[in-house]
Amino acid sequence: MLRFRPLATVDVLLFMLVLISGQATAQTAPQRSPVLVELFTSEGCSSCPPADALLAKLEQVQPIAGTEIIALGEHVDYWDQLGWHDRFSSHQYTERQNQYRFRFHLDDVYTPQMVIDGTEPFVGNDAPHIVRAISSAGNTAKINLALSKAAVEGSRVSFTVSSSTPPNLLSNADLYAALVDPTDTTNVQRGENKGQVLHHAAVVRSLQKIGKLNDLASGPLHAQLVAPANSEPATMRIVVFAQRPDEGAVVGAVSMPARQ
Repeated sequence: MLRFRPLATVDVLLFMLVLISGQATAQTAPQRSPVLVELFTSEGCSSCPPADALLAKLEQVQPIAGTEIIALGEHVDYWDQLGWHDRFSSHQYTERQNQYRFRFHLDDVYTPQMVIDGTEPFVGNDAPHIVRAISSAGNTAKINLALSKAAVEGSRVSFTVSSSTPPNLLSNADLYAALVDPTDTTNVQRGENKGQVLHHAAVVRSLQKIGKLNDLASGPLHAQLVAPANSEPATMRIVVFAQRPDEGAVVGAVSMPARQ
């Protein structure tokens, strides 16, 4: 397990994004290309709060013209034995990060780490690198995905996934769905961030594979996710993305509120 210290203060990182945002909004973009931005993070890691703040700003400001940033904050569990248990952590996200580690031939997992569209990993608070990577990913053609018929019944969130892409262009990419808390706050009592109030964005509360992209060649796919007992699914967002097998490149993504 490795850790990385912030490359700059939170204020500097956010200021950079605001400047970029001002430049981007002056441009016109008739169509926005989705880019999936994953952040592997932990409340037990003192290097992570700037990256969490950066992820929140990316999602809020949407600073790259013509690009829709779809954020996923995945809290890993390997920090939990070091003084503070992250209530959002899951070994599932640690395993997902390890799959990236093997595919990218990295020596170890670390936090904070960002992965853009399943193709490029780097330190999660490196704002200039993030902007370049998202801009590049936004220029890559994506499969069209659409969500509809979202409904919340207790802890269950159901929805329908479809695609207008010609069936012969739909690959065997894995189709994933996630339930995401837009924001969360934790008052940390122990560990490296003791005494801090941490603010998170796009916290993944449920993530599962719901099929294959080429399943959509036969028509819309109906799916259902179950939110954790300590959550409010009606306030969440649904994120669906298509990813080549073995945590490969993301070839399409879409997001919508669980309750509209």
